[in-house]
Order: sequence, then structure tokens, then C-alpha cells
Amino acid sequence: MPATIMVNGVRHTVDVDDDTPLLWVLRDVLHLTGTKFGCGVALCGACTVHIDGVPRRSCITPIAAVGDSQVRTIEALHEVPVGRALQKAWLDNEVVQCGYCQSGQLMSAAALLAGNAAPSDDDIDGIMSGNICRCGTYERIRGAIKLAARQVGGRGDAS
Repeated sequence: MPATIMVNGVRHTVDVDDDTPLLWVLRDVLHLTGTKFGCGVALCGACTVHIDGVPRRSCITPIAAVGDSQVRTIEALHEVPVGRALQKAWLDNEVVQCGYCQSGQLMSAAALLAGNAAPSDDDIDGIMSGNICRCGTYERIRGAIKLAARQVGGRGDAS
């Protein structure tokens, strides 16, 4: 059944079943492969996207639930100041090892900084706890989030 969704500012009509997970629409239909499949049950965070600015696990979000909402994927993160700051901080802090979880990590971090310009360690740990990094770069991730917060005008001095 055709559905119309707005992804990264572009309207798309897709012909999929209503219960098709957003993740598969993004990857297989729209060819936006930056959002990753990890566990398929919303436990690892690799598939995190923003729906109307809220981080959501696309692996369990049926396309029918998206409706008129705005979806932002990692491919468009650079279009917002927080996204650019995070991407730079990720590189400056050498966060990435294998890189598989990073799109989900960045999307969760961007949602945090969009609503909290100076997150504490507890704030960071709270929102990032749903994102698993098998390489264990959690300290570098926290440091990069603090750095990005400073770059976009928050204190970023999480205590």
C-alpha cells in the first residue's frame, strides 16, 4: 500500500506494507544506508533516527506510524548546527573504532544537545544508555558530546 513520508526534507511515496519497519524503508527502498540494522528489537540503538526531533528506533517503528512526521537520518545530520558540531567533535575525539554503531550514537547525541545545551554526565549517560558500542568507546563519546556542547554555546562541562 503506498505511503508518503518526509525524510530529510524530501517527500517520498513508497509502496510497502503498513507494518514494514521504517529501517527497511530507509535502507532498501530509499537507499539511505547510514542507518544500521543491529538487533531488530530496539535494544542496541544502531537504527536510531529522529522523528519530529525525537530519537526513535527505526527497526520497530512501522511505516504506518510515521504519518506526516518529519524523519531525519544520519545522512542529514550535518544540516543542523548541533549535527555539524557533533560530527567534528567525533573526529576530534577519535571516537570511531569499527564505526557500526556511530550513526545511532550521533543521532541520540544530537537529540540530547537539541534539548540540553549543557548536559551533565548523568544526562549524557541517560540518553546514550540505549546505544551499545561493542568497541567500548563510551568515554570518548561522552567527551565528544561535551566538546560539541561547548562548540554550540553550552557549557558542556558535565559534572
